[in-house]
Amino acid sequence: MNSPHLGKDLLGLEELTAAKIQLLLDTAEPFKEISLRAIKKVPTLRGATIVNLFFEPSTRTRISFEFAEKRLSADTVNVASAGSSVSKGETLVDTARNLEAMKIDMVVVRHAASGAARFLAQRIESNVINAGDGTHEHPTQGLLDMLTLRDHFKRLEGLRVCICGDVLHSRVARSNIWGLQKMGAEVAICGPRSLLPNHVESLGVHVFRRIEEAIEWADALNILRLQLERMQGGYIPSLREYNRVFGVTREKLERAPRDILIMHPGPMNRGVEIDSDVADGPHSVILDQVTNGVAVRMAVLYLLAGGNPALAEAAKG
Repeated sequence: MNSPHLGKDLLGLEELTAAKIQLLLDTAEPFKEISLRAIKKVPTLRGATIVNLFFEPSTRTRISFEFAEKRLSADTVNVASAGSSVSKGETLVDTARNLEAMKIDMVVVRHAASGAARFLAQRIESNVINAGDGTHEHPTQGLLDMLTLRDHFKRLEGLRVCICGDVLHSRVARSNIWGLQKMGAEVAICGPRSLLPNHVESLGVHVFRRIEEAIEWADALNILRLQLERMQGGYIPSLREYNRVFGVTREKLERAPRDILIMHPGPMNRGVEIDSDVADGPHSVILDQVTNGVAVRMAVLYLLAGGNPALAEAAKG
């Protein structure tokens, strides 16, 4: 199905206009209330079948999508690479085409290869939602981060947001950079040179080499996990040294000229990129990000299914 408001797929924020990002954030607002009800279910997507193809480990994103789908009354099927025909050598496309032959409507895909979601979207008729592809994009994480910032500051335009840590391996960083810039925010990155992209200047961001400079500048820090599983070694001297130089600690935050919002897409390496008294402290909105993730994904599903954003309030039933 081609949504009149989003098109066929949601593959990344780089290709979305500011108006479409605004539409997604605004459509998520009425869906927040459904998760607060005693019975967290509305009939909006009754009869739709959605397949979650998660070929990389995931807890938050997979469960968040599944909650969003079930709360809209869609039928859901979860497929992981382990235990599926992929482990026998079947390709991603063959897996999706076989599922599509069973008359599905949407595919949510996470894959280790950058571009996998687009590759799939070009080859099947079902709507495709990118739930994270390699080091490329994680659009729904970028949207829920922006929704959380907007909840707190009541605006995105003019905000100063610094993305800290392992930017090189982060698909979250790219979706945040492209999304926030389109919405008028100033974006910076901070981390060791070995964990910043080679083309960092082309991203149009400020670059800080010291976390103290980022703390002094920012309204919000989005702190990234050190993705040790994607490293072949040699990126940092040691975890202890990384925490000493780039870790966000209470002592460093206390020297900030203003209160700073603390965000993290999870899962966290406590004591490495973020200390526990910061992650659990008064300025942390990390759990709010998780809560907003369900509403954002409900909005994406609703719009891709052809839902009218003007009727999102009424669609709650």
